[in-house]
Amino acid sequence: MAYETKDNTGSMFPNERKESANHPDAKGSAMIDGVEYWVSGWNKKTQEGKGWRSLAFTRKDQQSAPPRAPAPSRAPSHDAAKARQLPRQGSGFDDMTDDVPF
Repeated sequence: MAYETKDNTGSMFPNERKESANHPDAKGSAMIDGVEYWVSGWNKKTQEGKGWRSLAFTRKDQQSAPPRAPAPSRAPSHDAAKARQLPRQGSGFDDMTDDVPF
C-alpha cells in the first residue's frame, strides 16, 4: 500500500545532497487545502543561538522541483514586476542553471 499524504499534512527529510549553504537542510512535500507543495527548510539560529527553521513552499503544479532558497519577504519592485512580463530571449541554454532539480 502506497503512502498517501492527507490534507494539511506533510513530511520533511534531511537533504543528503546539500552542496552549498544556499541548498535547503531538509526537503519534503505537503498537501494544503488539496494542493500539493514542495517544502524546503533551512536551519537558522537567532542572535541568542536558539535554533529555528525557515520554510519555503512551492506548488508542485507550478514548478517541477523545490526551490533552492526562500524568496525575500519584501514586495517586488516595479522593475522586477516589469522584467517578469518580458519574454526571454536567447538560445535557451544561456538561462539554464547547474542546479539538480531534486
